[in-house]
Amino acid sequence: MLEEAVQKPSTKPQTVLDLAHIHQSFARPGGGSSIVLEDISISLREGEIVGVLGRSGCGKSTLLRIAAGLMKPSSGKITFQGEAVDRPAKGIAMVFQTFALFPWLTVLENVMTGLDALGVKEDEANKKALTAIDMIGLDGFEGAYPRELSGGMRQRVGFARALVVDPTILLMDEPFSALDVLTAETLRSDFIDLWTEGKLAIKSVMLVTHNIEEAVFLCDRIVVLAPDPGRIAAEVEVPLPRPRVRLSPVFREIVDDIYARMTAGRGGAVDEKGKPALGGIGMRLPFTSCHRIVGLMELLAAPPFDEKADLRPLADRLHLDVDHLLPVTEAMQILGFSEMRDGLLHLTPAGNIFVSHAADGRKKLFCDHLLRNVPLAAHIRLVLSERPGHAAPRERFLPELEDHLTARDAEQTLAAVIDWGRFAEIFGYDQRRREFSLPPADE
Repeated sequence: MLEEAVQKPSTKPQTVLDLAHIHQSFARPGGGSSIVLEDISISLREGEIVGVLGRSGCGKSTLLRIAAGLMKPSSGKITFQGEAVDRPAKGIAMVFQTFALFPWLTVLENVMTGLDALGVKEDEANKKALTAIDMIGLDGFEGAYPRELSGGMRQRVGFARALVVDPTILLMDEPFSALDVLTAETLRSDFIDLWTEGKLAIKSVMLVTHNIEEAVFLCDRIVVLAPDPGRIAAEVEVPLPRPRVRLSPVFREIVDDIYARMTAGRGGAVDEKGKPALGGIGMRLPFTSCHRIVGLMELLAAPPFDEKADLRPLADRLHLDVDHLLPVTEAMQILGFSEMRDGLLHLTPAGNIFVSHAADGRKKLFCDHLLRNVPLAAHIRLVLSERPGHAAPRERFLPELEDHLTARDAEQTLAAVIDWGRFAEIFGYDQRRREFSLPPADE
């Protein structure tokens, strides 16, 4: 019995790609380093599509480049079929968000470029490329140039170019995000049909996306990344048979669950009361305009929501995807006008008072909350009040932020506080001169 058990082959799917304890940081211009990824461990098993889901700036694309061997991590290990990966590996192919086609080459020639790099003979490369083009639905366009193709057709060329080399793993970096809604949906469905029907030679797929519904539609398992720095906040199994129906209760339940996980405070960091954990002047701010913040509060206060809402119907009502809705809800939480409870976005008492006031009352309340909850805004105003002339250049504050944030996040944070500070009239900003100043009445 024991001997039979030992000899019985394992049914557990084999691990094809393993990322273990991946850290990535980049040097800041003023010294020190900025941590982009922190202790990321993901295993990609044979026969599954794994999604890496998160907001812009959480390090998704950086992680994918590390997995592809295009970038070395600061620490950690990547293993592909038992071999360490420290450079681009044969057997790993990638599809990019931008089509990245050679405009002077035809569809056939673009698809053949990968085979040329592998030294495949021309006749064989031509045959394999034609097969890939036919499989991806571009038969008849072999002699066309990229400028003659629609966006969806160009992305199909990108897929054909990746698949023609018979990779073991396909890595996809938001491959549908540059397409219009209908084209993206068609291409997703065609891809998952090829995968389900076993027409693809690839054994597993890793998909980077910020679209929750796309991840649930395509993936068997979803790794949710939180930002600042990028780290794993949750891992969600998607036990749904294919084809998947977006309107089914279980599909919607999984989408709602991921929405709740992605909005549990700032990147998942909350205090003992479940409120966003705030920092000092180096706190990253989401870039969203005050008009969007005010508009969302007004919508949340009115029927049918009546001060609380599930984010999915809220996003549907606003025709926004997660990357556009979450910065607004995050800003509302930072300012103290809303909070997440039980997976729902609630207006706080201050948020209710705000929407009930006229313009002047709203401005005063926004000013109070901005100075109280955003240390950078209070810091800028204090510096302006102490300087002769009550003015300071943008460069006075940007290096301070870059001591805590990446250059990109520092620029985004400063842009956000400029918009919010102007709305609250706690300071002015001259875009042409790139200069902050106190309003004349406050000098």
